[in-house]
Amino acid sequence: MGAAYFYHLTRRPLEATLPTLLEKALGAGWRVAVRGRDVARMEWLDAQLWRGPEEGFLPHGLATSPHAADQPVLLTTQAEAANGAVCLMAVDGADVTAQEVGRMERVCVLFDGNDASALDHARGQWKALTEAGCAAQYWSEESGRWEKKAEKEGV
Repeated sequence: MGAAYFYHLTRRPLEATLPTLLEKALGAGWRVAVRGRDVARMEWLDAQLWRGPEEGFLPHGLATSPHAADQPVLLTTQAEAANGAVCLMAVDGADVTAQEVGRMERVCVLFDGNDASALDHARGQWKALTEAGCAAQYWSEESGRWEKKAEKEGV
């Protein structure tokens, strides 16, 4: 059974934080789905990921592309990822279920801590997932580096 890791973004935006987390997930040998709520936003994020440093090529693609199933990192708005992901990164308030946490190696929930509605949504997700018995960790970058601020054991 996996765990949900909540990343409270306060210093760096999603497009700066996501590549680091994706590299770590790929380094662990995981296929990843990045789930958002809006196709246009996923297309924008796709363009941002292509603008990364040349030495840090991050293989990825959109779920609407012809070779979606072959992508190590797939950007999608759908619940099911065609690439067989074992790691889910939920962005922009995309929903995550306890069942997904249970079947994935890891679920990451990235949220903008400077947006009150995003913060409220993440708090609701934390409560729902931990009450369902999911293990969870809460990470904050408020001090300038990532620190684990809370942890709940799963049942």
